[in-house]
Amino acid sequence: MLFKNSQYITKNIKMAWPIAINALLMQGMLMIDTLLISPLGDGALASMGIASTIVALLLGVQNALANGSQNVLSRAVGSDKNSAISRSFLSGMIINLCFALLFFGLVTLFKWPIIKLLSHNVDLYAQIDAYLSVIKYTLLLTGVSQVSIALFNAMSRTKIPLISYLITMPVNAVVSYYLIHGVGSFVGMGIAGAALGSVIALGLRMLFLLVCLKYQNAINLPLKQLVSGISQNISLHFKEIFPIAANMVVLALGLATYNLLYARLPTQAYAAVVMITPWLTALAQFVVAWAVSSAITISQAIGSNNLETLDSDVSLSIKVTVGVSMLVCVASFILSLVIDKLYPGHSQVTYQALASIAPLYILMPLIQGYVTVHGQVLRALGKTKAVFNINFVTRWLIAIPLFAFAVLVLDVSIFWVYAITVFEQALKIPAMRSQARRFLKEFDSKKAKQLMY
Repeated sequence: MLFKNSQYITKNIKMAWPIAINALLMQGMLMIDTLLISPLGDGALASMGIASTIVALLLGVQNALANGSQNVLSRAVGSDKNSAISRSFLSGMIINLCFALLFFGLVTLFKWPIIKLLSHNVDLYAQIDAYLSVIKYTLLLTGVSQVSIALFNAMSRTKIPLISYLITMPVNAVVSYYLIHGVGSFVGMGIAGAALGSVIALGLRMLFLLVCLKYQNAINLPLKQLVSGISQNISLHFKEIFPIAANMVVLALGLATYNLLYARLPTQAYAAVVMITPWLTALAQFVVAWAVSSAITISQAIGSNNLETLDSDVSLSIKVTVGVSMLVCVASFILSLVIDKLYPGHSQVTYQALASIAPLYILMPLIQGYVTVHGQVLRALGKTKAVFNINFVTRWLIAIPLFAFAVLVLDVSIFWVYAITVFEQALKIPAMRSQARRFLKEFDSKKAKQLMY
């Protein structure tokens, strides 16, 4: 048993670390654009921020759909049936591209109403339009790339997507710099150059992934066999993964609501939240990566109908997630000791606000990690609606009304306001745990077969 546990942990670690680095590099691409656009002035930065907010939400939905397809593809890989892998990949690609085309059309047709809704500063409209008119093409490129990445992850080949990002980032930086600022007689395109640089880099990433897929020989089913019964496959595929996309939208809109309410706090308190959030988000990627890799391994086991060790694998995944979360808690504690050094020159009130919420954000990774791994287990078992229901109830019916009441009516300190976000995560634990245990107890070969569409 010890040997099997060691194999399981080693396999998941090999998958997890590239996934975590990928997530950090995705954030890095936005940071590169921000740094390159910064010399153009506050107006350009604000315009990019508004336009990228629109695209980020739409790309988030596509990414969530691809993450759902990842579990479907992992089961297909576990079955070792080329027909299952090929049809699952085609179904995921069709679904994601349909959403990409829908979003592309919405941005194209309703660009100006969206811009006017998000900004009342008419001086920014031209720059927002220039950036959005180009960056929208990333929706189409990402529609292909994300599903390709999902297949590589499902095959436990997570290093290939990592290599694609390592190629993309320097290309994005160099090409964007040239297109933004120009060189020699070329005067540059300004903010539109940043968008075009991202499109070129992401196009290169898509081509790299497709070439790698060709040489993996993962999708080699004849066309006639591939399209046979594909409509039913798409229907079942979509039914499983759509709640994941809906869940992402629910959480993203909830996060936006939190941010709007945080902005109603005193400036120093809000500044403290802004300072600490990117660091906590980055650290959380390591916990998420382990949970995702666990879901891939569990899905592969379901696909191969190897259910004897399912209970022990899930238990081990939870234990390791708790261990990784504790390490992130330690890292968060160290961060709390040096955060004032990272952001010097602020008022004492801001540093006091940071110190007051430190116990909460140090504890948060442990709670959040426990919730995350249970959510991934439920998704691996095909229970995506259960995760959506829990997240919707805890965030929109309990936490956000309580958060709004605390900020707008009670006018409490930053400690109690921030504590509500921790409380939201803690609320999910009993529901996630009980649902995961229940479905895991009921899971058998018959239910595994039902997931193999």
